[in-house]
Amino acid sequence: MFTLVEPFSAEQTIKKSLFITHAAPISTAQEALDFFATKHQPEATHNCWAFKLEQSYRFNDDGEPGGTAGRPILQAIEGQELVNVAVLVIRYFGGIKLGTGGLIRAYGGSAAKCLQVAPRQEIIPTTQIICEASFADMAILRSRLLRPEVSVLAEDFGDQGVVWTLGIPDALLVELEQDYTNITRGKGQWINSKALD
Repeated sequence: MFTLVEPFSAEQTIKKSLFITHAAPISTAQEALDFFATKHQPEATHNCWAFKLEQSYRFNDDGEPGGTAGRPILQAIEGQELVNVAVLVIRYFGGIKLGTGGLIRAYGGSAAKCLQVAPRQEIIPTTQIICEASFADMAILRSRLLRPEVSVLAEDFGDQGVVWTLGIPDALLVELEQDYTNITRGKGQWINSKALD
């Protein structure tokens, strides 16, 4: 799965109607709605949109015939294997009716064209781990655990050592937990946040 790196826009004219597409990365439904409100052009004929999060999606035809705008935009997002993305397609009517099929192609195609060239990044599944390191083990643990792919979310020093909150790619979890257990001789605390849910 992928998401966008940053907001991106594109436009095209189809049978004298201008279609302006705005796309952006989002992390919540409210962020999507805020993005649509910011980019909304009240003087346009239609402001149609869709967003897709990992667990939910929504779309809106904004007065176009049902299923001819919002759903094709959503299908364009899904066709690009994108999540956590919001897409708004604004139409300025040019005087030529497109018909149902033409609208589906225009909205879906405008969204797809924009998303194909927008900068994207792969979403790498990660797990949050809380682990402790004594001062004696800290240097070796730092060299083994804190790889470039691992993000340090928090580092709290205490009397005995440090407690790290780490974002670890799921592909490295088993290997790094084994390293941690070996280095601490099974005495350290390795807490998987998913196990706490």
